[in-house]
Amino acid sequence: MTPRDFFSASPFELMRRFSEEMDRIFEGVSPRWTGSSAGQGVWAPPIEVMEQDGNYKVCAELPGLRSQDVKVELTPDGLVISGERKREQEERREGIYRSERSYGTFYRLIPIPEEADVDQAKAQFENGVLTVTVPIPESKRRRREIPIETGKSQEQAGTSRAA
Repeated sequence: MTPRDFFSASPFELMRRFSEEMDRIFEGVSPRWTGSSAGQGVWAPPIEVMEQDGNYKVCAELPGLRSQDVKVELTPDGLVISGERKREQEERREGIYRSERSYGTFYRLIPIPEEADVDQAKAQFENGVLTVTVPIPESKRRRREIPIETGKSQEQAGTSRAA
């Protein structure tokens, strides 16, 4: 595209060209699956980490998987959730047969607080959600509220507005 084309094109033409260029750049890459066009790749399941009811809790969304497809380990580096996701789809209709298969491995490493009682860790898998719970002893929980200080310029601005 020449500078003249750029300045004479309509906004819609520019957006269409921009969209085509972005599609070309990211061809074959999707947000959850990356890899070759043969369907092999790496999948990164979404996880949620929280402290709840005296436990360190990690939830991983693993739709379409079974518990035997998933491996959960505690290592010196943290909690490892790994496995393989396999998808197979077949369709037969009106003399047409279509079969698609895709595979993807996943590996997530989640740091675990040093004070967590890793010997009492438990994992539960239900409806495609893996929940790993690691107790944190009451004596080891370190929480302290930190007071928020306001700057003098904010206080002065507040008093000048009230006046």
